[in-house]
Amino acid sequence: MPEVRISIGGRAFDVVCQDGEEHYLKAAAAMLDAEASALSSQIGRLPESRMLLMSGLMLADKAAGMEEQMRALEEKLAAQQRQIEELRNRPAPEPEKVEVPVIPAGLTDSLAEMAARAESLAEAIEERLAREGTSADSGEKAGG
Repeated sequence: MPEVRISIGGRAFDVVCQDGEEHYLKAAAAMLDAEASALSSQIGRLPESRMLLMSGLMLADKAAGMEEQMRALEEKLAAQQRQIEELRNRPAPEPEKVEVPVIPAGLTDSLAEMAARAESLAEAIEERLAREGTSADSGEKAGG
């Protein structure tokens, strides 16, 4: 088992750990040292046991806060997952009926027929007026 020397609050400690856990031990000691250093700068020199106790309590307080945040986030995540599941299980909405105006093919033919008749009538009227106008002109010449 490896022995690791750590420093907490300016005091050195030799600690034994499992093989491969040295990194985790040093990281944990660094967190504890940060709390101990903060205490020392605020309060001054403390007895070793009191410094470790207070540092541990401060870390425990932070851990409890983080656990509370994590629990709240897990609840929020669970609620979001339930909402997603509800949306997935909801039946698909009824399709909307969209009507697009379409001109029937027969109507186009009917309109073309009506237009042809109107043109034919217009031509007939023009011819008639032209004939009547010619006869009226000849009557005027004869009378005059």
